[in-house]
Amino acid sequence: MSLFAMGFLLIIIQPSTGQFPRACANAESLWSKECCPVWDGDGSPCGELSRRGSCQNILLSQAPLGPQFPFSGVDDREDWPSVFYNRTCRCEGNFMGFNCGECKFGFSGQECTERRLNIRRNIFQLTTSEKDKFLAYLNLAKNTLVQDYVIATGTYTQMNNGSNPMFRDINLYDLFVWMHYYASRDTLLGGSRIWRDIDFAHEAPGFLPWHRVFLLMWEREIQKLTGDENFTIPYWDWRDAEDCAVCTDEYMGDRNPTNPNLLSPASIFSSWQVICTHSEEYNSQQALCNATSEGPILRNPGNNDKSRTPRLPSSAEVEFCLSLTQYESGSMDKMANYSFRNTLEGFADPQTAIANISQSGLHNALHIYMNGSMSQVQGSANDPIFVLHHSFVDSIFERWLRKHRPMLEVFPAAHAPIGHNRENYMVPFIPLYRNGEFFKSSRELGYDYEYLQEPALGSFQDYFIPYLEQARQIWPWLVGAAVIGGVITAVLTGLILSCQKKRKGNSPEIQPLLIETEDYNNISYQSNF
Repeated sequence: MSLFAMGFLLIIIQPSTGQFPRACANAESLWSKECCPVWDGDGSPCGELSRRGSCQNILLSQAPLGPQFPFSGVDDREDWPSVFYNRTCRCEGNFMGFNCGECKFGFSGQECTERRLNIRRNIFQLTTSEKDKFLAYLNLAKNTLVQDYVIATGTYTQMNNGSNPMFRDINLYDLFVWMHYYASRDTLLGGSRIWRDIDFAHEAPGFLPWHRVFLLMWEREIQKLTGDENFTIPYWDWRDAEDCAVCTDEYMGDRNPTNPNLLSPASIFSSWQVICTHSEEYNSQQALCNATSEGPILRNPGNNDKSRTPRLPSSAEVEFCLSLTQYESGSMDKMANYSFRNTLEGFADPQTAIANISQSGLHNALHIYMNGSMSQVQGSANDPIFVLHHSFVDSIFERWLRKHRPMLEVFPAAHAPIGHNRENYMVPFIPLYRNGEFFKSSRELGYDYEYLQEPALGSFQDYFIPYLEQARQIWPWLVGAAVIGGVITAVLTGLILSCQKKRKGNSPEIQPLLIETEDYNNISYQSNF
C-alpha cells in the first residue's frame, strides 16, 4: 500500500492500550471504583476463568515523597489511579493488559510463552520501502479512532465524583499526545490557582522508565493496528549533527518555503493538527485539554535561543553522561548534581554534571533546538520527531544500564518527587506499571538497538556474568562479613575448647569421638548473615 493511500484511509476504530478503558468510563465503574473488564476470550473479568488474572485491590506505595509538592488530595493523579479506581485486573505470568488479554512486552503467542526480540534501527539505515511504511503507519495512527480507550475531559470533581462521566473518543496517535500532556500538566487548585512544580513524567527519577513504557505501548499499538508484529520505532542518532537531518520531505518534513515556522506542503505531516498545546488557557479555565484541534505542527529547527542551546549534543557529551555512576542524587529533581538521569534529561551540564537550569543539554537540547511544537513540554509529542528522539534517548539509557549493571535498589524507593518512587504507578497508564519494573535491560522487555547488539555469549558466560557483576558490587560487604564471621568463630571455638577442658578436668569419663545418629539429628545449624 502506498504512503498516501494508507494516509487517506477512512477513519476506522482500532483496539488499543493506553488510558481510561472504555469499559470503565461510566458512572457505575467510577462509583464502585472498580475497573476489571471482561476478556472476550472466556467472557470473564480479567480472563479469570482462563487463569490469566483476577480483579484485585490496588496496592499503593506508602513510601514518603519529596518536598516538591506540598499538597494532598488536590490532584487526581496522586496515588494513581486510586481517585478513579481502587480495584483493577492483576495479571498472572506473562499476561498483561487492562483485562489481561495481552502478553507482557517481549512475549507473544496464544499463551504468551514465546519470547520475542525486536530490533530498533537507525532511521537512515531503513530502506526506502521501510521508511515509507513507517511514515504511513504514523499517518494511519493519526486517522484511526481508538476502540478500547477514551480520554478524560474533566477532573474527578468536575465529573461530580464520577456520577457525571466526562470522556471522549480520540485517534490513536493523539491518545499518546494526550497521555504525555496529562502526565506533565499543572495541578489545578481551584479559582485561578495552579501549581506548576509537578510532573509525573519529567524532572525526576521516573523520566527514563516512563518514556520507555510510553514508547513500548506506542510500538505495541502500531503493531496491532497494522498487523505488523515486527514493527519497531526507528531512532535518530543526533550526536554531532550540524542540523536537523530528518527535517526533509523524504522523512519528517522540510520547512515551508513561505513560512519557516510551518512544514512543507509536500510532507504528509503538514496537514496534521496539534492538540494540548494551550496550557495557559486550560489553567485559566481550570480545565483539562479536551483534544480539540489547535492548528498545524510548528517547527523551525536551529532558529532557537542560542544562549540556551547553542548546538545539538556531541558524542563527547553523551560519553561523559554515560560515565556517571549515580543514577540519581540529592534532591532527585532538576537540581540534582552528578545524576545520570538529570544530565541525560538535560537539566545538568553535559560536561560537568552540575545542575544548570538556564541551559538545556542532551535530551532537552533537541526539544529546544526544534523551536516549535516540540519545545513545549505538554504538547511536545505532537511532532512525530518526538518518537525518533526518545527512541535514541532510551538507547542511551540502555547503554548506561549495560555499562553499570545497577541492581533494582539503585532506583530510589522513597523521597523522590511525587509519582517517581520505585513502587509508584506511572501516570496515566492503565494497565498499571511501576517505575521500577522498567529499570532493567531492554532485552528483557523484548527489544534491542541495532547499534548496541552484542555477539552471542557462550552459555557459561551468558549465565554467570550478571551474577559475577552483582557479586563485584557487594564484594566489600562480603569481605567485611567474612572478617566478622571469622572473629566470632574464633571466639566461640575458644569458649568451646575451654569448656571441654573444664569438663575433662571434673569428670573421669571418656567423651565419645563420634556423635550418635539420634543426637546428630537434634543439632540445628544456623547461619546469620
